[in-house]
Amino acid sequence: MTRISFLSAAHIHAKGWIEDTVKAGDGRAVHAVWDDNAERGRSHAKIGNAAFVADLDAAVADTKADGFVICAENTRHLPILRKALATGKPVLCEKPLGTTAAEAREIQALVDRHGSRLVNGYVYPFEATYQAVSRLVEARAFGTVTHVRFVNAHGGAWWRWFDDATLAWFHDTALSGGGGMLDEGTHGVHLLRMLFGPVTRVWATARNLSGQYPSADDFGVMHLQFRSGVFGTVEGSWVQTAGRKGLEITGSEGALYKADSGYVAQKRGQQAVPVIPSNGRPHYVDRLVATIRGEIGEDEHRRDLVAALDAVTIMDAAVRSAASGAWVEVGR
Repeated sequence: MTRISFLSAAHIHAKGWIEDTVKAGDGRAVHAVWDDNAERGRSHAKIGNAAFVADLDAAVADTKADGFVICAENTRHLPILRKALATGKPVLCEKPLGTTAAEAREIQALVDRHGSRLVNGYVYPFEATYQAVSRLVEARAFGTVTHVRFVNAHGGAWWRWFDDATLAWFHDTALSGGGGMLDEGTHGVHLLRMLFGPVTRVWATARNLSGQYPSADDFGVMHLQFRSGVFGTVEGSWVQTAGRKGLEITGSEGALYKADSGYVAQKRGQQAVPVIPSNGRPHYVDRLVATIRGEIGEDEHRRDLVAALDAVTIMDAAVRSAASGAWVEVGR
C-alpha cells in the first residue's frame, strides 16, 4: 500500500487528484487530508475515503504516510513545503512551486538539506507528444531554432470558474501571486525551459480584458530571451473561448506546429509529417507514486526540479516586468 496525505485541497485540481488516487487500483490510497478550511478538508477527505486531520503538524508527522500532495494556494506553498520536505518523504506540490526567486532558492535549499524528492504539478513535458517533440529538438530536426511560441489558455473568466468561495483565491493576488498570466502561462514557461534551457531576461504585459475578476489580470504575454539565443513568446489567459493553443517551433531547417490532426513537423520545401508520440512519463499523482516506489532516476529528478524552480524565477521576472513595463533580468 502506498499511502498519500493531501496537505490542503485549495487548488481546483485537488478533487480530481483525490478521485484518481481512489480509482487507480494499484495499491495507492488517500491516507489523510489536512486543510486550514475544515469544511473543504472534510469534504475532500470524504471523497478520498480518508481521515480529515485538523492539525498540519500532526498530518506531516504521521509515520504511516508515504508521501504528500500540496494543493494549497500558491503563496502558501512554502510554509507547508518547509514541514513536508523536512520529513525526507517525497512531495508533490502544485505549480508553481513558489512565486518569487527567493522562494525558489529556499525550496532548493530545503531539498538539498533534507534529501527529499520534490515533484510538481506541471504536465506538458511528461506527455507522450511533448516527449516526442523533445527528441526532435535534441536531434536538431528544425536546424537552429530561432523562435518559439506557446499558448496556454481557457475561458474560465467568462465561464465564472472562480465564483465558488473556495476558488476565489485564484483572483486574489495575495494568495495566487498573479492572475491568468501566471496561472496558465507558467505551464508554457516550464515546457519551454525544459526544451530550450535557461532564460536570461523577460518582458511581459498583463491586463484584465474581461472585467469578470477585476482584481487580477486574466491575460498576459511574455517574451523570453533564452541563453541559447532562442526567442520565446508565451501567452497565458482565462479569456480564450475557442481557437488553437499549444506549441510552435521555428528553425533554420523547419518548423513544428499544430494542424487539425495534431502536431506536425515540416522541413523546408517538404510536406508536413505527423509527430508520433513517444512513451510518456508519469505526471501528477502518478509521478509522486513512481517517486515513492523508486521508479524515477536521480538525473530525471534533478532536471525536473531545476526546470520547475527556474519557471518560478522566470514568472517572478515576468510579473515584475508587467508592473514596470521594462525588461527584467532572471536570477535565482
